[in-house]
This record gives sequence, structure tokens and C-alpha cells, in this order.
Amino acid sequence: QVVVVESGGGLVQPGGSLKLSCAASRRVVDFQDMAWYRQVTGKQREWVATITRGGSTTYIDSVQGRFTIFILYADNTVNLQMNNLKPEDTAVYYCNAKSTSGVEYWGKGTLVTVSS
Repeated sequence: QVVVVESGGGLVQPGGSLKLSCAASRRVVDFQDMAWYRQVTGKQREWVATITRGGSTTYIDSVQGRFTIFILYADNTVNLQMNNLKPEDTAVYYCNAKSTSGVEYWGKGTLVTVSS
């Protein structure tokens, strides 16, 4: 059983920055890709960013240029650097790891609140 754990959420003012981290019980490079999603209470979970095992990255338009997804190989983590945060970025952020066989693993989420 693969365990995925997010960390790094918190309260930040608009325009501020946070870095989220995702640790897995398997080497992150063994996954086909890893992604960040977010969910606001009462709304559907929304895809935010993906990084493939080859290092390719994609982002939802609303975070393009503000968020960066990257792997820290020494820490075996996938990270989401979030800059110039806006109140509409407030959500629970989830890490998703997809195996080469297509099985997906989810963490329990970390709350990000952007408010003055």
C-alpha cells in the first residue's frame, strides 16, 4: 500500500507565498506522474498541476506563472511552490500519485487559506 502525505499548508496574506510538499512511501520517480489538486468545500476537486516522471509540467491556466511544481530527488518529494497567492487559491490541496499501471493514490490534503 502506497502512502502519500501532504504538508506545508497554512494561512497566508494575498500576494504571499507557500510551498507544499508531498512525500510518498515509494520513490516518486517510480510513478508515471504526480499531481496537485485542490478542492473548495461544496465544489468539485480541481486539477492544479502535474509533473511526469520525465519532468514535463503542466498547469491549470489560473495558476500559470504563479505556481511551480518540481521534484526534490534528495528528499523524495514533489513540491508546489505557490507565489502571488490570491484569495481564490484558498482550498484543501491534495497530492495525487499515479502508478505506471494507472492506479492512483491520494493524500488526505493540506489546507491553504489566503486571507488578510
